[in-house]
Amino acid sequence: MSEPRKLYIKSFGCQMNVYDAQRMTDQLAHEGYVETQTAEDADLVILNTCHIREKAAEKVYSELGRLRKSQDELGRRQMVAVAGCVAQAEGAEIIKRARSVDLVVGPQSYHKLPELIAQAELRGSNRRAGIVETEFPVEDKFDHLAAPSRAAIAKRGPTAFVTVQEGCDKFCTFCVVPYTRGAEVSRPVAKIVEEVRRLADGGVREVTLIGQNVNAYHGEDAAGRPVNLPGLIRAIVEVPGIARVRYTTSHPRDMDEELIAAHRDLPQLMPYLHLPVQSGSNRILAAMNRKHDRELFFETVERVRAARPDIAFSSDFIVGFPGETDEDFADTMDLVEKVRFAGAFSFKYSPRPGTPAATMAGQLPEEVKSQRIYALQALLDRQKAEFDAACRGRRFDILLEKHGKLPGQLIGRSPWLQSVVVLAPPEAIGTLATVEVREVSTKSMSGQILGGEFFDGRGEPAARFMGSIGQSEKVEA
Repeated sequence: MSEPRKLYIKSFGCQMNVYDAQRMTDQLAHEGYVETQTAEDADLVILNTCHIREKAAEKVYSELGRLRKSQDELGRRQMVAVAGCVAQAEGAEIIKRARSVDLVVGPQSYHKLPELIAQAELRGSNRRAGIVETEFPVEDKFDHLAAPSRAAIAKRGPTAFVTVQEGCDKFCTFCVVPYTRGAEVSRPVAKIVEEVRRLADGGVREVTLIGQNVNAYHGEDAAGRPVNLPGLIRAIVEVPGIARVRYTTSHPRDMDEELIAAHRDLPQLMPYLHLPVQSGSNRILAAMNRKHDRELFFETVERVRAARPDIAFSSDFIVGFPGETDEDFADTMDLVEKVRFAGAFSFKYSPRPGTPAATMAGQLPEEVKSQRIYALQALLDRQKAEFDAACRGRRFDILLEKHGKLPGQLIGRSPWLQSVVVLAPPEAIGTLATVEVREVSTKSMSGQILGGEFFDGRGEPAARFMGSIGQSEKVEA
């Protein structure tokens, strides 16, 4: 019996790339590949790339250079594939610049990996004839992807991402997503629910529904009737074993009344909403083509908080967008002060080739962008610290996800995605427990499990552990 081939996937960027990497792994498992944790051990290396961050393409070429050097040192041949959004954007240029690459495959075509790998193997060492597959196929890739095994699901833990929508029709002037992921496409409700059901059967208790513009989801039910995101969420919370649902990333224009009502009515929908605003200046928001202004954002936040008083917000910010003045930046700082965020991602603007903003007048010097990002991040960090500190003494449920650093520790997630360290037995992973927060630090908090009780995804008692479990003592994440 031949040895299984080894696969190493390195993912960059967003949650969707994490999901895509898992689906590629599942697909190739049926071709005899097993995962390895190091590139040096692999027969096939896939770089699953993201084009959102600064100098994304150059980071990929740098990684390819390290791979080539490693191959030379080891004296062995590996197949190398570049997947994801940089692959979509760069295409054949990757083959030209990095002769070690055998295959370039865009994010809409990775279901074709087995046949593309077979073609690349036939070409052998003729790397100048590397294969490039970056067309947007007519068929739905999800119809052709292999399902993960129960063992693979269990190994990945009690939380999972599920792609429900891809692409974006908003065309923000700074963003490459419409060009690398294409127009908005939503998966049918039944297929999503089937995937969630399979995950729940494998021990998943929390799913995060992901899409480039997830709250614009517009799938169909079995009868061909349109279903929006709140309708999809209502179907998913009916899946036995699913205790928690989240979704990301959203657009303020698509937070309608029905979705806000779902936050009010569905306890399984976690009270943490990532709602990117990008800027607090109406002038800059217009230049970004965001299709909303600061007033709409404030109104949306107010409506959601009225429906779900315990909700917390996170957001995305870009500073130093072309033409941004001191007054524009002050508007952003004012918006942050007024909304108060529990978390955020903030970035200095960097031009993406092919986007309208890349050729706009008024590109700002790096020094100005750096000064503004430091000021914004300091404010956001202070707000997060204040939100976390306010959790001291509170009681809420956590989902126990993994082992902590020290023996006897497990780490769970709060409804607001904070890490909470508790004393609990290993077999409690995948259960929920009610904790009281005792200490709060910069990166995590520690808590006491009340009553030593643990619950499954249906809210039924899963186990009861006595002894030291739940005793309050200082623990570290």
